[in-house]
Amino acid sequence: MQNLENKVALITGGSKGIGYGVAESLMKEGMKVAITSRSQSSADEAAKNLNQANKGQAIGLEADVRNLESQQQAVNKLVNEWGQLDLLVANAGLGYFASIEDLTSEQWHEMIDTNLTGVFYSIKASLEALKASKGYIITISSLAGTNFFAQGAGYNATKFGLTGFTQAVMLDLRQYGIKVSTIMPGSVATYFNNHQPNDADHWKIQIEDLGQMVVDLMHMHPRTLPSKVEVRPAMPPQR
Repeated sequence: MQNLENKVALITGGSKGIGYGVAESLMKEGMKVAITSRSQSSADEAAKNLNQANKGQAIGLEADVRNLESQQQAVNKLVNEWGQLDLLVANAGLGYFASIEDLTSEQWHEMIDTNLTGVFYSIKASLEALKASKGYIITISSLAGTNFFAQGAGYNATKFGLTGFTQAVMLDLRQYGIKVSTIMPGSVATYFNNHQPNDADHWKIQIEDLGQMVVDLMHMHPRTLPSKVEVRPAMPPQR
């Protein structure tokens, strides 16, 4: 089992939700974690909470995945702080759900720019550091990347694209010893789409479950790569 202590991770959109849950799980393994947010204050507050509760280290970085230069600056700050990058978790994402008749061009572009182009920029900015460490890239896609649904045209497009993009990147980067996986969750108890997590979400995947999944992938023997992982609630409510 790979020792994760003092390994270094960058998690985009890590100030809450899935990204925060992944950061917490990695820090319990002794990892150093940089979380990004478009708000420095949100990133700092999340890092403060993570540092109080876990044995690893956390820093907050202001960065916008939709801007390549912003992502490169975040990676540079992390490498200057800790000297390496071992894991990129490309998590930042959003969704607008409406019929194609009502979905606006602004909403379409925001989803494409964040959920798809943002991952491209995150990987491009991290690539040289990950080559040096023979590191790991994990993207957070969705079951919406394989199952289409009404009022999901824009979101489906980004997640279908992200799933395919990640699998092709995996084939590109194996030659450098970089592992690449995508995790495709179903219903997760997060703040996504303005939801407020509550007791009624008990049946959903919890953020710590996905955090544990990332830890498990990191512990996987280097010869083996689960390149695409679908994960669902085990017992959803009966209809």
